[in-house]
Amino acid sequence: MNSMKHTSTCCKILLLVCLLLSLTGCSEKKVEKQIFAMDTYMTLNAYGKNAEAGLSDVIAAINAASAALDPEIEKSDVYALNHANGTPTVVSSLIANMLTTAKTVYEQTGGALDLTVYPIVKAWGFIDSQHTVPTTDQLEALKSVPCFDEVVVDINTVTMPDGTELSFGAVAKGALAEQSAQILKEYGVEHAYMSLGGNVQTVGLKPDGSKWRIGVQDPNNTSDYLGIVSIGEQAVVTSGSYQRYFEADGKTYHHIIDPATAAPAESGLVSVTIVCDSGTMADCLSTSMFILGEDAALAYRAQYGGFDMIMVTEDGRVIVTGDLEFEETADGYIYEYVA
Repeated sequence: MNSMKHTSTCCKILLLVCLLLSLTGCSEKKVEKQIFAMDTYMTLNAYGKNAEAGLSDVIAAINAASAALDPEIEKSDVYALNHANGTPTVVSSLIANMLTTAKTVYEQTGGALDLTVYPIVKAWGFIDSQHTVPTTDQLEALKSVPCFDEVVVDINTVTMPDGTELSFGAVAKGALAEQSAQILKEYGVEHAYMSLGGNVQTVGLKPDGSKWRIGVQDPNNTSDYLGIVSIGEQAVVTSGSYQRYFEADGKTYHHIIDPATAAPAESGLVSVTIVCDSGTMADCLSTSMFILGEDAALAYRAQYGGFDMIMVTEDGRVIVTGDLEFEETADGYIYEYVA
């Protein structure tokens, strides 16, 4: 089974999209496409006369990237990069942009986001679903694997130590959603929403001029929402521990790996939803803020800004930041709002 697809699915968790469209009297035709790529279902919607052509190009770009980003396919761009044996490698602008954004978050978070943890993810069995809990000695050895600080990005040329293995599961869908929005804009599309396996990116407002309403999945009841956030042209991305996990010896192990421990992050959080302008950044932040935990994530936002978030804690609190338009829809949580 495709390893990159599993990695993409592991690093980012499903948003339920609650797009309550009031389009009575709207003259713009809606075009909807559904595809399966990167081991997930994607829904693409756009409005206007160029929507059909724009979405055709979006689908072609997603399918091309899905093949190029698979680290286990020998003809893929990432496989070539991972087997360059330390030789500088020219990569696509998509890969270069993902690496540059991820490196920024890596440095700002003290290593919470690290795209070189792919061997660790494989060791836990989250790639082939052959789940296993590494021994203490194995974990100690795995801690030495991450080396993102040694990966050098110079425009479109990447150089990294021999043996390093990158995976873009923590950023790929967000980056592709952002790229898809740009493609649609080039076609003159002014209204669109896309959900790439739950990574949501919008273009403009809804055709009737109102905001998009995005449902955020309830970790304790995944068939329902814990709330609905109203947005304009933004990205909404969630990472959570409740979608991909396994149980062994009475303990649950989820897929979000803390590079510092080479084990599933124990941050006191169940999910983190990021709302910001960039899908690429939102994807990176949803994983890294989950690993940092509540206090450090709030401190990071206070220092760097540029996004809002919704954090769900293990003790049943929902923390909403900034001026997000957020509607509470689930019982059993304590909702807290911070500046």
